[in-house]
Amino acid sequence: MTGQHRIVVLGAGYAGLAAARRLAGTARDAQITVVDARATFVERVRLHQQAAGQRISAWDLRELLECKKIRFVHACATELDTAGRRVLFDAEPALDYDILVYALGSIADPESVPGVAEHAYSVATPEDTRRIALSRGPVAVVGAGSTGIELAAELGESYPDLPVLLLGSEEPGAWLSPRARAHIRRTLERLGVRIRSDAKVIEVTADGVRLADGSLVEAAATVWTTGFRVPELAARSGLAVDAEGRVRTDGTLRSVSHPEIYAAGDAAVVAGPGGRELRMACATALPTGKYAADAAVARLRGVEPRPLRFRYLVQCLSLGRRDALLQFLHADDSPRRTVLTGRTAAWVKEGIVRGAAHAARP
Repeated sequence: MTGQHRIVVLGAGYAGLAAARRLAGTARDAQITVVDARATFVERVRLHQQAAGQRISAWDLRELLECKKIRFVHACATELDTAGRRVLFDAEPALDYDILVYALGSIADPESVPGVAEHAYSVATPEDTRRIALSRGPVAVVGAGSTGIELAAELGESYPDLPVLLLGSEEPGAWLSPRARAHIRRTLERLGVRIRSDAKVIEVTADGVRLADGSLVEAAATVWTTGFRVPELAARSGLAVDAEGRVRTDGTLRSVSHPEIYAAGDAAVVAGPGGRELRMACATALPTGKYAADAAVARLRGVEPRPLRFRYLVQCLSLGRRDALLQFLHADDSPRRTVLTGRTAAWVKEGIVRGAAHAARP
């Protein structure tokens, strides 16, 4: 590289921080700036623990980044001036860039079903989980995906006297192997969690949730764990996006419409093995963040990067603090027969979570 290039990373989640950390080590003569609307980094994969009343760690982003000579801007980007290569803010001076890494992640979708915004809690952000108020009445956890399973298990273990109901239109962990699904159900039931796998929620009310058959499931609190979406910044700024607003990328995670922009993590459309798009997950965010940084630096050096080569290895779910599930995967994310469960899995899962946080923090 010649001269001091200006590289801006939008987003300080797993993907953004992984990109910034890699850039700090490989683009030493570049000016690196990370932008985020939040002042701290919180491990998103632990938010179900916070929702259950447990304390989780938070790291000051400015302190974390500036000790590595990475500038931090605590602000919310309102627009990308792609012609002028600038990030625009409401109350901050515009930020110029030569290369932009777009890693704004995902957020809850309160418009997915009527009443969610008014009557349901979420675990998509630290602010969301801090708003959750649990009473003695029943809690309905809507969504039998990874987030819903982990939250229901954590609530069942932390509050054994609190009625917890997990509602989904499919069996919890339906995408996993039969052995994994059986362990999830067995563990949830042991923790006192009731499961309904035939429940399609069409409305959230102040008194609970209404199902497609017209019945009302009463709940003192409803937590919505399905229907995630991405910020609208990319679409609003004219980048090529898919129907969900995720940035369309080529095999090197470069925007197909704006070659000076790379995208990683939940906010990017990334092709994986077998042509399947990579799912929203920490397991996707970290490697794509690192790769986007590598691809950008390679091109600044005049080298064409090789396309991303990605494969899944394992998916892990916590089932309270003393149990977990590790589902071993084929490269295309389909489940193998092999699973690891119980206390050993909980110990391994905790190690993976700690390792992810270490890998993200510069």
